[in-house]
Amino acid sequence: MIQKKRIAILVGGGPAPGINSVIAAATIRASLEGVEVVGIEDGFQWLMQGNVDHSRILTIDDVGQIHFRGGSCIGISRANPTLDPKHLENAVISLLRLNVSQLITIGGDDTAFSAMKLGERADGRITVVHVPKTIDNDLDLPPHIDTFGFQTARHIGVEIVKNLIVDSSTTSRWYFIISMGRKAGHLALGIGKSAGATLTLIAEEFAKSGSPIKLKSVVDTLAGAIIKRYSYGRRYGVAVISEGLVLDIDPEDLKGLSDVERDAHGNLRIAEVNLGEILKSAVQTRLRDFGIKTTIVAKNIGYELRCADPIPFDMEYTRDLGYCAAKHIIEGGNNVMVSLQGGNFVPIPFTSMLDANTGRTRLRMVDINSTRYAIARRYMIRLRRDDFEDAHELAKFAATVGISLQDFRDQFGYLVLLEPPPLVFNPKVGSLTTRHLAEHKGNSEQV
Repeated sequence: MIQKKRIAILVGGGPAPGINSVIAAATIRASLEGVEVVGIEDGFQWLMQGNVDHSRILTIDDVGQIHFRGGSCIGISRANPTLDPKHLENAVISLLRLNVSQLITIGGDDTAFSAMKLGERADGRITVVHVPKTIDNDLDLPPHIDTFGFQTARHIGVEIVKNLIVDSSTTSRWYFIISMGRKAGHLALGIGKSAGATLTLIAEEFAKSGSPIKLKSVVDTLAGAIIKRYSYGRRYGVAVISEGLVLDIDPEDLKGLSDVERDAHGNLRIAEVNLGEILKSAVQTRLRDFGIKTTIVAKNIGYELRCADPIPFDMEYTRDLGYCAAKHIIEGGNNVMVSLQGGNFVPIPFTSMLDANTGRTRLRMVDINSTRYAIARRYMIRLRRDDFEDAHELAKFAATVGISLQDFRDQFGYLVLLEPPPLVFNPKVGSLTTRHLAEHKGNSEQV
């Protein structure tokens, strides 16, 4: 008797809200088509070693009520089978031993790359479809399409930051909140803008010059924001800072960074670099030069967000993705990433996702030339170009730190060189230019 072929499902990378929902939807769709589903535990970790013991059959009864829970019912890992051809072949052979002919992978850019390479190695023996997952929102999807888990992570992050905003104003202290997101600033900006943080710093804004980010620029941006707040009698604030800054800061400014551990895909384990404490110490030292003493608390957020129960948006979104992944692969789909665009299923070929220069999966960064980012900047309290064009404002800041207006200009004026140009809407269609909008200085309603 010929055994029926199976679909396997595995999850790679880091957790994201909605994983269980994808697994459930794909399992239900496949089961109703009469296709057996096997859950591969812990990503590629065991398969690449030739171990097939860490797998189990998934049924509708197993997954019927898991779509609203966080985490992954079959585990997860960052194991990378692409580093060694033997590991990649082991993964293919292991799946064939499990009688798997179709594989659904769930993960971010690294897992997508591994899925593509496995498909190439299988050479038709196994078809592969990938479901994009990451709270970092950095997969190269169209600009208006989020990766699943991002909206839930932002929602939970905003709740945390809202509470810290109240604490900062109550206790007259500053919070430096380091947000997950790896190289891209989507999550930090999404949290900071939604919560109304005092300012949000992302790597993309400092990297315009193409040169490594100088730690001094980040420190002076934060110190300048604190000074500006002080000049208006506000001794508190909240800065949301993307962890990805670590990856672009000049290594000479972060001694010992080369000793930090990296994961199986070669990515720096950013959590091992205490960016918050580094910035806290450097900013306090900078302010001490001006006789300003302020309490700063550094806090990392990210692990609290990754395994949260998905909000309804992500529950619905991931059920659609899981359904589409199973249906597409059953109907012969192969070597694609699943996406929903304008409410419709759109398969994205793996080959179109590759960066021609690196050969790796492209990352989607924050577009700092977009209206969305420009508006975010308008709500931030930070030294701006118009501050340096207003002698009265500048004199107020200089007096706050006890130096001359020219000294203040000399020390902080360079910060506005990377500031985006003014946002101007077309008045012919009835919109106001940003020059007609209230500019947010120290009297902003934001913290």
